[in-house]
Amino acid sequence: MNAETRWRHPTFTRLVAVVAWFGVVLQLALTIRLVLSQGGTVPGALVIYLGYFTVLTNLLVAVSLSLPTRWFRSPGVATGVAVSIALVGLAYHLLLRHVWNPQGLQWLADVTLHYITPLLCLLHWWLAVPPVRHAWHAPLTWAAWPMVYLVYALVRGHWLQSYPYPFIDVTVLGYRQTLLNAIGLLVVFLVMGLAFVAVARWRLRRAVH
Repeated sequence: MNAETRWRHPTFTRLVAVVAWFGVVLQLALTIRLVLSQGGTVPGALVIYLGYFTVLTNLLVAVSLSLPTRWFRSPGVATGVAVSIALVGLAYHLLLRHVWNPQGLQWLADVTLHYITPLLCLLHWWLAVPPVRHAWHAPLTWAAWPMVYLVYALVRGHWLQSYPYPFIDVTVLGYRQTLLNAIGLLVVFLVMGLAFVAVARWRLRRAVH
């Protein structure tokens, strides 16, 4: 592993990974408990659980921080993951936090998935991931993750007649408004990605000089 893919502060990396795993495992346990209490099954609970961008992106964070592979440790992939989890936190805070009022362990899972893990991941990106000169078009590559999720969510929603988020609920909004909402979120993601590129380039210039 060369200098570009060698992360600093490995202890902090492990800490953030543990927090991310805690959030996704807790949410899985709570989802299974809720579905079983309603007469459902464990496979049915897994279908619900794996329908959320929040859960899948937190899983991506947990896996990427736990596996010391060259691909996951590359600054480009690490930055793409950081942008994705930042979108999770921002979208939840602006669009979803008023939709429900979780209590108890569900509140803990909610805060961990939407706030603690995103903030720790951003701090990890700043402290541990070496800055590099990302291309300005790099966010287009990073956007593959939310775009693949959107296709998955729409296909899954059509099949189950249930959509994980109100802003992509085709049964209520129709495809036109759903796609407009998705495009709006994609634009936000790309703008955030450009901000990460700019910050990484600035940090690299500082490191060189």
